[in-house]
Amino acid sequence: MTEQTETTEEIIADLHEPRFITETGMPARVAQLIEPSLNGIGFRLVRVKISASGGETLQIMAERPDGFINIEDCEAINDAISPILDLEDPIAAAYRLEISSPGIDRPLVRVSDVMRAEGHEVKVELAQLVNNRKRYRGYVVGAAEGKLVIDKLEVKEGEDAHVIIELSDIAEIRLVLTDELIRESMRAGKTAEKEQKELKREERKKHAAEKRKPKPKNTAPDTVET
Repeated sequence: MTEQTETTEEIIADLHEPRFITETGMPARVAQLIEPSLNGIGFRLVRVKISASGGETLQIMAERPDGFINIEDCEAINDAISPILDLEDPIAAAYRLEISSPGIDRPLVRVSDVMRAEGHEVKVELAQLVNNRKRYRGYVVGAAEGKLVIDKLEVKEGEDAHVIIELSDIAEIRLVLTDELIRESMRAGKTAEKEQKELKREERKKHAAEKRKPKPKNTAPDTVET
């Protein structure tokens, strides 16, 4: 019983883990409107992007706390946020709503994303110069106390391979698609889907058991007229 409670608390904590990369302008307004509803149905926001390519498109990138999402999840998210966007109408122009997964070469927006990416190659774009550079490429060592640590892919003579970057200085960080990343993502995806199927199976069993419960009899005493 205690184990189940701890698991639930961990999931709730994951849902509300803050992002160290967030939107500005209109995408920030959209994120503010939809994030509570996403959390309410068990998902967390990764990114909001408005693109004018091929017509105005509002892309909502979201995921479950385990980092994955499927077509059914995308449909559930669409059903949850569409009424909010229709009511609040944050975008003046007509647009197409697109719900998507973060993908394998995903952006990393939370500390937990960075921790999952340990050992994998990333590209880092900075909002300002760090050591006279705005771009880095290397392998994730970890993240702690508001800092990202990577081992640079290319190290010049006399340079330290280790780079420590403040998370608040990062404009974008995303995984680089490699064979190892693809293999690991496929393994993790299969495990996540298996766990989701098991959860749904247990929910169906619980629902069926509730329906089979006999309705309580009316135990109120009979009234006697005098």
